[in-house]
Parts: sequence; structure tokens; C-alpha cells
Amino acid sequence: MLVHPQFDPVAINLGFIQIHWYGLTYLAAFGMFSWLATRRIQQAPYAAGGWTPREVDDLLFYGVMGVILGGRLGYVLFYKPSYYLANPGEILAVWKGGMAFHGGLLGVIVAMAVFAWVHQKRFFEVTDLVAPCVPTGLACGRVGNFINGELWGRAADASLPWAMVFPQSGSEVARHPSQVYQFLLEGMLLFAILWLYGRTRSAHYRADGSILWGRVSGLFLIGYGTFRFIAEYFREPDSFLGLLTMNLSMGQWLCVPMVVAGIVIWASAGRRA
Repeated sequence: MLVHPQFDPVAINLGFIQIHWYGLTYLAAFGMFSWLATRRIQQAPYAAGGWTPREVDDLLFYGVMGVILGGRLGYVLFYKPSYYLANPGEILAVWKGGMAFHGGLLGVIVAMAVFAWVHQKRFFEVTDLVAPCVPTGLACGRVGNFINGELWGRAADASLPWAMVFPQSGSEVARHPSQVYQFLLEGMLLFAILWLYGRTRSAHYRADGSILWGRVSGLFLIGYGTFRFIAEYFREPDSFLGLLTMNLSMGQWLCVPMVVAGIVIWASAGRRA
């Protein structure tokens, strides 16, 4: 069996300030988004739509605000509402941990709607641009989870070549390195699917040549929801929640409306004027 190396969560210690690996992975995620989005506005149909690198910078700013505020509020509301209701002063204590992807997604959706309104863009035009640039950021986040030795997997057969003991779990049980599974599925594989699909003509044009919006966004919701649902079978449920109805985790239940919404958005994109 492998044993998690228990990295020091502090990457750089200058005495008066500490820079954590998790913070660096967030920085890498935002950097990757900026680079990919700058390349994406050079592709059809964005190249003819007047998008500029300055708008990409603005888009990143809105997205960062959405990720941080939405991710934190999502964790508070979806996972520990009673605790934070009793301790409202800790809601903003993000340095103590606690971010939820589904909350971050809702935060980004609101941020993209505000960006679209301010810059007079179509909402799905903005989200179709953003969608393929997001999974690499998710992959960076899973690297941070692995370095921190958090969000470990469920018990695995000790004969599994990549089964790993996470001492942080308080046991010597061999577990699935679920952070790696999520890095590969909702990170790298989802990125490859969306980036390649986003370059095809059918993703943005109807048969008559007119532009359509929403298919890339819909595929993102379908892809992430499906991959996360699968990965949750290998990830240890939160101890304070456990498994819910039908032996599904909170993460899996939150993925169900994502997939349904994705199917509706993708299917209706070609018919929407």
C-alpha cells in the first residue's frame, strides 16, 4: 500500500506571512483560466464577436468573486447550516476551510449574469466561453486537496496498486485516492471533452449557419454532474452528514439537478432564438 506523504500545507514560510499550497493551486487555476479564455476568444464564433483580452480580465475578476463567495456560502447552506446559524461569526472564516463546488458554481452563474448585463453580452454566450476553461481549475483544486490530505476516499482493497493510507483520517485503512480520481475525471477528461467539442461547428452553429448558444454550457453541466456522481462512490462521505436517501452522498444529490439542467439547456439550445 502507498502512504500519503503528509506534505507541509505551507509552501512558503516567510515568518510574517505563510503561503499555503492550496492558495497556490487557486492562483494556478485562475492563471490557467485566463490563458485558456484568451485563446478561446480567438476561436469561432468569438473571434468575430469583438471580444477583447480586457474583457477576459474582467470576466476572471467576476468569476473569482463568484467562486469565493458562492463556494463559501454553498458550504454554509448545503453542508453545515445549523452550525453556522449558531456561529454566524465564522461564516466568513474561510481560512478555517469549507468550500463547496456546487455553491461556487451558483456563485459563478450569478457573476456571469452580472458580467453579461454590464458588458451587454448574451448570458449563454458568456457561459459557453467560460465552460471549457473551468475544468483545469477544478483539477488544480484537487491537487490542493491531495497535498492537504483531505477529502480522502472510501476504504479500498489493500491489493489495489494505488490504494493509499491517509494518516489524517485517523486510521491505517487503505483508501481510494479519490482526489486523484476527481483530478482525472472532472478535471482533465472533462477539459478535453469540452475543449474539443467547443471547437466544433455543431457546438455554436445551426444548420442554416446562424449562431446558437448554450450547448457547451449544457455539456459542462452534464459532464461535471456525471463525473462527480461517479467519483462520489469512491469518496468518503462527510462525517457530519454521512450517506443520505438511497445511500447517496450530498455531493451526488447536488449533481442530479445539474445533469437535468444540462440536458434541458443542451437540447433546447438549437431551438432557442
